[in-house]
Amino acid sequence: MTTPHPTHLRIHQLAGLKVGPRLLVTGAVHGNETAGVHGITRVLKEFDEGKLTLLRGTLTMIPIVNPLAHRLQRREGERNLNRNLRPAPIPQDFEDRIANQLCPYLADAEVLLDLHSFNNPGPAFAMMGPRDNQDELEPFRHEQAEAALAACVGTGRIVEGWLSTYALGLQRRAARQSDGSRQASLVQDPHYGVGTTEYMRSQGGYAITLECGQHVDPQGPEVAYKAILRTLTLLGMIAPGAVELADPNRPIEVLQLYEVIDREHADDQFVREWASFDEVTEGQLIGTRHDGTPVHAPSGGRIVFPNNKAQPGQEWFYLARPSDRKLA
Repeated sequence: MTTPHPTHLRIHQLAGLKVGPRLLVTGAVHGNETAGVHGITRVLKEFDEGKLTLLRGTLTMIPIVNPLAHRLQRREGERNLNRNLRPAPIPQDFEDRIANQLCPYLADAEVLLDLHSFNNPGPAFAMMGPRDNQDELEPFRHEQAEAALAACVGTGRIVEGWLSTYALGLQRRAARQSDGSRQASLVQDPHYGVGTTEYMRSQGGYAITLECGQHVDPQGPEVAYKAILRTLTLLGMIAPGAVELADPNRPIEVLQLYEVIDREHADDQFVREWASFDEVTEGQLIGTRHDGTPVHAPSGGRIVFPNNKAQPGQEWFYLARPSDRKLA
C-alpha cells in the first residue's frame, strides 16, 4: 500500500504587539530528524502555559516541514526537500508543493534557525553561511549577526563553506552523462546546493543550521529546545533567564568545508566506519570505488557527514579543514 500524502503544512505563529525581529524556526526538513520536532513542541507548550512570554516581534515555528517524509520515518518523501529549494510554478512532486508553501515564510522572516540531526555518532554543531560579499554565488551582508547566532546556540564546533563547496561538486556532476531521469536532472541542477538557509539568505535574511547530534541521541531534543530559547533571548524576543546561556568564553572550533565527494556506484564502500569530524591525513584511504579505485583524502582535515547509505550520484562524504574565521 502507498502512504497517503499529507494535505497540509502545520504552522504556528505568535505575533508580538511590539515591533521586533521576525524569527522562523523549522524542524523535520528531513523527516527522520526529530530533535527539532520535540524542541519546537516543548517551546510551543511553554508559551501556551504562560511559562514563556513573547515580548516583541513575530515567532513562526514549523515543527514538521516535510510531513510525508516524517510519516514515512525517513529522510525524504519523494526527494530531498533541502536541495533545489525554490518556488515551483508547476510542481512535480510532494516536496515542490511543500516548497511553494515554505518559501514565502522564509522570504518574510529575517532570521532562521533550522534544526537537523545526522546519521553517524558525534556532538552537535552549527553551520553558517559565507562572509560578507557581493559575489554572484551567494551575496551576503549579515556576517556579524549570523556569527553571533551560530555562537549563541552553544555548540563547540561551527562549520562554514556549504554552497561554495557544492559549486565545485556540481562542476564534476555536470561532466557526467545524464540518464535523463528527474533524479539525475535534480542532482545536476545549479540550484542543487540551495536549501532552507541558502534560500533564506537569497531573500535578504540570515540563518544557521543546527545539527543537534545523531538522530537517536536522547540529548538532541534538549539541544534543540535550548537553542530556540537562546535564539529568542539573543534577539530580545523573550526575557533573559528562561535558559542558561552558552558560555561566551568556551573554545569553538571553526571548520571550512572544501570538498564534497559523491557516491558513484552502489558498491562504493568506506574502508572503515567513519563518524563526522574524524581526522584524516593527506593521502589517507577513505574508501574504494566499485571497480577497486581508491579514494584518498586530498589533504588533511576532517571528514563530515559520511553516508554509507548514499544513493549513487549523491553526496558520499564531505571534507573540512580549520578556518581562519573569527567569530567576534
